[in-house]
Amino acid sequence: MSFNRRHFLTLTSAAALAPRLSFASEVLSIVATTGMIADTAHRIGGAHVEVRALMGSGVDPHAYRQTRTDITAMTRADLVLWHGLYLEAQMEDFLVKLDRRRTAIPVADAMPKELLLSHEDYDGRFDPHVWMVPALWVNVARRVAEVLSEAKPDAADDFAANLKAFEGELSALQTYGETVLATVPESARVLLTAHDAFGYFGRAFGYEVIGIQGISTESEAGLNRISSLVDMLVERKIGAAFVESSVSDRNIRALIEGAAAQDHTVSIGGELFSDAMGADGSYEATYIGMIDHNMTTIAKALGGTVPERGLNGKLAVGS
Repeated sequence: MSFNRRHFLTLTSAAALAPRLSFASEVLSIVATTGMIADTAHRIGGAHVEVRALMGSGVDPHAYRQTRTDITAMTRADLVLWHGLYLEAQMEDFLVKLDRRRTAIPVADAMPKELLLSHEDYDGRFDPHVWMVPALWVNVARRVAEVLSEAKPDAADDFAANLKAFEGELSALQTYGETVLATVPESARVLLTAHDAFGYFGRAFGYEVIGIQGISTESEAGLNRISSLVDMLVERKIGAAFVESSVSDRNIRALIEGAAAQDHTVSIGGELFSDAMGADGSYEATYIGMIDHNMTTIAKALGGTVPERGLNGKLAVGS
């Protein structure tokens, strides 16, 4: 859905009169684009914030376009937190324009550039999937805390305390991942997924990562790409591939069928949360639960040793 300049200005005219930052007493109204940002803002903001995520479980942020309802919510919010790094590719122009009238912060754009991965699909841009590694996501959490403290200075001490607690959880999750993923035999540390969302994961934990599609789900995997991957699976005797909750499993199914035609069995190792979290109300609908699920599912499927229900014993049965 597209919106012309007149429509945008009409929706944002009231917002233009509002202060950009510093809300002394009221609860901050926050709209976040992704569930990962929304959960992080909720964890740090606590009782001082009300947070709404535009994109729920199973929604692909690469392809998502703002609706009229979204625009209304964003123009009425005190703060809009978006990821940046070209994750919200279809919304970026709108979000940049919105910041002229409302505080709209791309929280991952503040990541130190030396920590980011470039990618051949994104000329002059970086891989946006930094949430896959807790040791990277802590940078985004700190940026969220800074933004909240600027908006509501009287609650800065609470935000700092909440950030410290969240940093401890992120550290424990990072250590858990390093531990369980290291139990997978080195020869099996190959992660084949629907799209190339796990580059940071692979770098952090020592895994080779192969995405059928590129870094964005907007890229297409042609027949030649599928055929070459089938040959690679057969030649290297790779026996597991992973589907993603926010991406069609069509290409994964094609790989499995192609390998079967060459008398090689490839099974689905599990469903991973790549660009969106789990179902509302579940442990997997939190940032910690999402990444706990991914780490546990990958390690278990590839022959590692993991606790039955993950780091905190909260993963859904059968995860």
